Amino acid sequence: MAKVLCVLYDDPKDGYPTSYARDDIPTIESYPGGQTAPTPKAIDFTPGTLLGSVSGELGLRDFLESQGHTLVVTSDKDGENSVLDRELPDTDVVISQPFWPAYITAERMAKAPNLKLAITAGIGSDHVDLDAATKHGLTVAEVTYSNSISVAEHVVMMILGLVRNYLPSHQVVLDGGWDVADCVSRSYDLEGMHVGTVAAGRIGLAVLRRLAPFDVKLHYTDRHRLPESIERELNLTFHPDTASMVPHCDVVTVNAPLHPETEGLFGEDLLATMKRGTYLINTARAKIADRDAIDRALHSGRLAGYAGDVWYPQPAPADHPWRTMPHHGMTPHISGSSLSAQTRYAAGTREILESWLAGTPIRDEYLIVDGGRLAGAGAHSYSTR
Repeated sequence: MAKVLCVLYDDPKDGYPTSYARDDIPTIESYPGGQTAPTPKAIDFTPGTLLGSVSGELGLRDFLESQGHTLVVTSDKDGENSVLDRELPDTDVVISQPFWPAYITAERMAKAPNLKLAITAGIGSDHVDLDAATKHGLTVAEVTYSNSISVAEHVVMMILGLVRNYLPSHQVVLDGGWDVADCVSRSYDLEGMHVGTVAAGRIGLAVLRRLAPFDVKLHYTDRHRLPESIERELNLTFHPDTASMVPHCDVVTVNAPLHPETEGLFGEDLLATMKRGTYLINTARAKIADRDAIDRALHSGRLAGYAGDVWYPQPAPADHPWRTMPHHGMTPHISGSSLSAQTRYAAGTREILESWLAGTPIRDEYLIVDGGRLAGAGAHSYSTR
């Protein structure tokens, strides 16, 4: 029998919901490109409910306990005496979400001899030390594509929010004011701007498709160039690397995984090459940007705005400079954790567990590390040192 340790974020401050704003959510059966949505044998939850918090348990308890397995669910993941550290030594499977990551470091792996599988409920597995996972023979899997469109929608929202100066204008209403000149003095049209994405995978390409109707000029860079047919369809300009793309852009969105090639990419040197007044959106990973360089670029006016929902560490401390820097549109890490997305990544987590517990292959597109090497989606998206 297996022990499964699930690390999830805390319930809402006023308690686990007893009702929701909507009675249902659309059923998504497949994603762009043809990959099918998660197909577990069954689910033990109601789609559209809060599954990613502690009481939601990703809908896994009945499934696991009915087969004799043990499920431990906690939000306590940091500090020397955290529940995560106390429970990990005899754990077989650890599950967490990018929004509340359980950092599975080489040190934690060394203290967890039974650990065989690390699952990301969602996408983005950089909170697991992938180099150490390959050495320890640990399988790492994530629910690829489950919340990619969710993140892409969030990116478009943030671009419009920054360019149109939406958040400060909304605050004027909340404060009882009618300060039109103050609101529009930083408001522009997106139409005609040059928008570039760093990486054009599932999320980046979805962003490009959603922005095309805004009559913007679209740019991208990716180590895997898109087919010529897509470049023609969206009128895309390809750049061989980020450094050659960003000087042409009014808006840059980062949609790349965190790995050695992207860590610290948006630092002082790269920011200095960008047009004054560029907007930067980062829903990928915080460490792709230099924390203090971003803060300075906003104060100096090099950047007109910065928005994203990824921080380091997570949760971010109260004194994190991104909470108070000017002209930002930061959110806690929520872009990929809508109730719609939770339905898919909870179902995908169960699908992965069903395969692993039955000793059958995990879907190749879900695999990040397997058999001591990058595998599946991981071989396409990540690199190791």
